[in-house]
Amino acid sequence: TFCLSLLLAEKKGASDAVVGLIFGCFALSNFLTSLVLGNYLVQIGAKFMFVAGMFVSGCVTILFGMLDRAPDGPVFIGLCFLVRAMDATGFAAAVTASFSILAKAFPNNIATVMGSLETFTGLGLVLGPPLGGFLYQSFGYEVPFIVLGCVVLTLVPLNMYLLPKYGSKDSFWLLITLPKVVFLCFTRFSLSASLSFLDPTMSLFILKKFKLPAGYVGLVFLALALSYSLSSPLLGLLSDKMPHLRKWFLVFGGLLTALSFFLLGPAPIFHIESKLWMFVLMLVLFGFSFGMTGVPLFPELLSCAYENGFEEGLSVLGLVSGLCGAMWSLGSFVGPTLGGFLNDKLGFEWAAAIQGGWGLLSGLAIGIFYFLEASQRRRSKLQIPPSTNEERTHLLAIEM
Repeated sequence: TFCLSLLLAEKKGASDAVVGLIFGCFALSNFLTSLVLGNYLVQIGAKFMFVAGMFVSGCVTILFGMLDRAPDGPVFIGLCFLVRAMDATGFAAAVTASFSILAKAFPNNIATVMGSLETFTGLGLVLGPPLGGFLYQSFGYEVPFIVLGCVVLTLVPLNMYLLPKYGSKDSFWLLITLPKVVFLCFTRFSLSASLSFLDPTMSLFILKKFKLPAGYVGLVFLALALSYSLSSPLLGLLSDKMPHLRKWFLVFGGLLTALSFFLLGPAPIFHIESKLWMFVLMLVLFGFSFGMTGVPLFPELLSCAYENGFEEGLSVLGLVSGLCGAMWSLGSFVGPTLGGFLNDKLGFEWAAAIQGGWGLLSGLAIGIFYFLEASQRRRSKLQIPPSTNEERTHLLAIEM
């Protein structure tokens, strides 16, 4: 995404709004594909879906490297949309299947395992921008995509050999009508919208505001990636060992996300001059809040499904994985699309502050829901009549 945004802005002269739409196309396709694949995971097979998704993603990544050879104008823009949509299909298949495989293989330590694996997600975020920026600057646009695509393709046969086969049908509509699931989905959507907003806008803002070369712009991304990757394993462990902390992680994670985006620009209402050190500090804060919100969300969704009568098995794992992927994709569509438009009209400072509103809304909404849920449980306990044994004991005490 870093190299593609540079190509669109520097070589093809695309506006911020068009760049946002191209990034949003990926998310919209991912949203639709995740819903379908999550519903049919059992029939397709988790292993096949994962391997096929990786193969498609590897091939399409190489195709990305050929986009700069397309003629400028509508042809180039159209090919960008097409390739992004194809990439979304492969990505949705791999991610939906991977969540299900992880939950099936480690049912009692989902958050711990996911938090540990998010270290590698963070490692990708750490290496991607600086390595991509270096390859882009040294060898041109094609090389970063060809290298990355070949790496993904080499992992396909390895996963075909290593992964076991996983072979109960639940209602998708019943799942998404649960109130708690709705609020958790909004939380995932808001997190994705905030993160994906940075894809087409942050690198351009750094280039213009702080006058850094492309290679150094990639290093700024390290603040977000390192913070996220280092905090995720600990947050995952805490989520599994102390499940009651998940609700607090979700609430405060949303509020910290809002704070980091309000001060990322920072918002003009604060009348604070933008400094590189402050920008990096807010990325560190966002990386931590990203882990606080993202890591406990999947096990919290699964717990909600089980509490409401869904059978444990690959079917419900597929439904929850697909729903997670769909909400992430919906946020990834709204984030860059709305963000690109706002960046065009209002500038990065206001656009970032408005995007921070998603985190504020999600933190407040899930916090209010948990408060009402706890109040309802307390009232239910008070209204439960005493059991037969309790009544007998009480009567005997009166007679004596």
